[in-house]
Amino acid sequence: MNPDIFAEWLRRQGHRVLRTESSYWYDQGPRVYQAFPYHWLIAPGEAELAELWRGLGAIGLRYSTPLESQAGAASYHVVYEGSQYPLSILPKKARYDVRKGLAAFRIAPLPFAELAVQGWAVRRETLERQGRTQAEDSAWWQTLCQSAADLPGFEAWGAWSGDTLAAALIAFTCEDCCSILHQGSRSAYLSQGVNNALTFAFTQAALGRPSVRRLFYGLHSLDAPPSVDEFKFRMGYTAKPVRQRVVFHPWLRPLFNPLSHAALRGLRRLRPGSPALAKAEGMLRFYLQGRLPLERQEAPPPLRGGLPESSAGE
Repeated sequence: MNPDIFAEWLRRQGHRVLRTESSYWYDQGPRVYQAFPYHWLIAPGEAELAELWRGLGAIGLRYSTPLESQAGAASYHVVYEGSQYPLSILPKKARYDVRKGLAAFRIAPLPFAELAVQGWAVRRETLERQGRTQAEDSAWWQTLCQSAADLPGFEAWGAWSGDTLAAALIAFTCEDCCSILHQGSRSAYLSQGVNNALTFAFTQAALGRPSVRRLFYGLHSLDAPPSVDEFKFRMGYTAKPVRQRVVFHPWLRPLFNPLSHAALRGLRRLRPGSPALAKAEGMLRFYLQGRLPLERQEAPPPLRGGLPESSAGE
């Protein structure tokens, strides 16, 4: 499978997509573009960035770049890169939760048509736990699922308790990497290990395919709390160090500074439920961090063991 299929999925959802020399880009927010595939590490030059400013009318870009790059915030990708995924590699509590979940739930591939209908309750309760109830709605969810239904490389898996869909995930395989794009669960089943069992069963199944050499379980989030990734690390995934770069249009860069960041943080405290404010604050925070040399940056919790030295950023 290739990135063009993922691009088609995004277009079907109404996103604008552009291909440049180093990557693909889509509108993650108003005039803000995210590079994909998410697991790619890229280093676009100034000419390519200028193409994006002109071709898309973008004001902000976000992409992952190698740790050795000269600019970008200290960040990570959540990955699993082993050739096998035995239960024995997990800590004792995670092993217990996996076994409990596998005994309590039936786990299997799930048709997207069924996920579009039954999966919204799963997604809604996940958003409620994350405090992001305004971020998505049922119409968005149905479009997301239906857009993937006939595209190769996309798959959905579910965990059932009787006839009730207790948890589900959506994944896409691009080249040798299988990415878990969305995962959620009903709150009533969390204590029974439903997420543990679903993650374990799917990871084992994906690694059993000759074409898959690694799994990608998400970018270091702009706005989510560290606890979002702690579950993934307990499930044997690791934090692969990268730099995550946010860059703004040259004409607008003077507006993005510590004072405007402080003002944005204040607005976010006044409106804690606003997804747009949360993302905007995260973009500006990553931008300001990314201008510093690595040794002066505050490393995210999974990388607190230390970061190599680097020269100054942008």
